[in-house]
Amino acid sequence: MRIAFYAPFKPLGHKNPSGDLAIARGLVRYLKEQGHTIEIQSILRARWIYFKPWLWFLLLLHFIRCLKNLTSNPPDLWLTYHTYYKAPDLLGPWICKFLKIKYVIFQGIYSTKRRRKLRTIFGFYLNRAALVRADHIFINKMSDFKNLKRIISKERLTYVKPGIKPDEFKKDEVSGKKLRKQWGVKTCPIILTAAMFRDDVKTKGLSWLIKCCAQLIKLKVKFHLVIAGSGEMENELKAIAQDYLPDHHTFVGKIAPGQMFEFYSSGDVFAFPGIRESLGMVYLEAQSCSLPSVAFKNGGIPEVIDDQKTGFLVPMYDYRGFSEILKCLLTDDTLLKQMGENAASHVRKHHDIDLNYGRFEQILCQMSA
Repeated sequence: MRIAFYAPFKPLGHKNPSGDLAIARGLVRYLKEQGHTIEIQSILRARWIYFKPWLWFLLLLHFIRCLKNLTSNPPDLWLTYHTYYKAPDLLGPWICKFLKIKYVIFQGIYSTKRRRKLRTIFGFYLNRAALVRADHIFINKMSDFKNLKRIISKERLTYVKPGIKPDEFKKDEVSGKKLRKQWGVKTCPIILTAAMFRDDVKTKGLSWLIKCCAQLIKLKVKFHLVIAGSGEMENELKAIAQDYLPDHHTFVGKIAPGQMFEFYSSGDVFAFPGIRESLGMVYLEAQSCSLPSVAFKNGGIPEVIDDQKTGFLVPMYDYRGFSEILKCLLTDDTLLKQMGENAASHVRKHHDIDLNYGRFEQILCQMSA
């Protein structure tokens, strides 16, 4: 099957790692492994494009180029990954209409509150037009599935659990010990966290976590916080960590995706608040490496962390609750081990991409037949 592919929010080659990018790359990789041909149609990023007139001409050029390239040899279908009000798909619906081919969306998002604000109303209607035009939409978050049911018939909607390749995220004791030695933290329990240091909820979440961990010092809990990531807010985060966690933290910089399992293998607990986190693929990766995860109970996080079995979900901004749970995990070896085992088992049973995406591929094949 030949599939025309487009990711309007963030192209596959984007330099900054994120959960969205991990899902998109995993999706493409899975399809290729099943023997399908994926043809990237555009790398034009459509984020806030309706406010960027200098991109409108470029959009037209990309449209003409795609139409010209595909007219003589149309693909079996068009697959768009992630369209929503900030980055609506402005290519796929029209290309598919002209070529009379199936238009499919993976991770379409619909929220009526976006039509109530002047800043987002244009994106709302442009995105809605793409959604209602789709022949089928696959959703990996239940809240988005429920929202889409308001405008899309159930026959055109399919929920797919998010997944990773668990074999690529196994706990490696040797690598973990090597990193602990490198960081000078041989015996002290380690709390791991990771995120891009962007000037948004990622940095707010990290800042909150650092301050929350300061409560552990008051509770006389032994720990060391290891923070992975990079970005424009790095100096600010380092200053906050120095103020609140002197001698209790280490920044390790940006870690390559292929080495993240080594990072997870060095720790005892993974903690990241995840303010308005859409899903949080990082939690799946950490749990797959036998790490219990602690996060806020919001967004799509409850769909990847089984509360009180593979980790703990805490009410938003509950300093006391968050720090008490971290204390409990770090001082109870039996609980820590059991939850780590539960976490690894949970990911392999419910979030294995090769199992979860089977139905997705089956529907695509039926549509292209």
